[in-house]
Amino acid sequence: MQTDRRRFLSASAALTLGAVLSGVALPSAAAAPYERLPRRLPREEAGKISVLEFFSYACAHCNDFHPIVIRWAARQPAHVAFRRVPVAWNASWSNLARLYYALEINGDLARLDGKVFQALHAQRQKIYTDKTILDWYAQQGGNREKFGEIMKSFTVMSKVNQGEKLRQSAQVNSVPAIVVDGAYLMTGATYEELLDNTDQLVEQIRKDGK
Repeated sequence: MQTDRRRFLSASAALTLGAVLSGVALPSAAAAPYERLPRRLPREEAGKISVLEFFSYACAHCNDFHPIVIRWAARQPAHVAFRRVPVAWNASWSNLARLYYALEINGDLARLDGKVFQALHAQRQKIYTDKTILDWYAQQGGNREKFGEIMKSFTVMSKVNQGEKLRQSAQVNSVPAIVVDGAYLMTGATYEELLDNTDQLVEQIRKDGK
């Protein structure tokens, strides 16, 4: 279940090389720090530029990225619609995706979001099954029975399935990953550069009125 950070380092160079071979002129590698998706994803919110973060609580790189992207999201203007999409590549990650959506529905996400990362990566707790997740949630002062019902709900399962379909459409094969305006998979040598590139593309889209 290892993630791949090599995309951040190589994708801009690969994109530039591909442009040269196809006869398309790019002013510099930095001018296009993204991979264009083969087809646009559905619009998130009318009149806004969407930014999707694909992630998993189980991913060590997502754990590192989390405080950085949360600070970034907090300063975004009103025309940016930021949304996180937990991926569900296997049963354990699917359970963690259900945990994310259940926390969101139950109003616990702001309080416990960072604590999930901490439990998995700093405390090495193996909260991957329904039982261990609910045990952990109860330890945080939550109502175990109520939360268990939310995790099993049709609404949560639908959100997990929709997120997985979105990931497949975006051809996201490693996390964390950022997709802008349903059309651009962002790249960058560091997490900070990744988000700087995201800011620049969002501003360009806004100026172009797309």
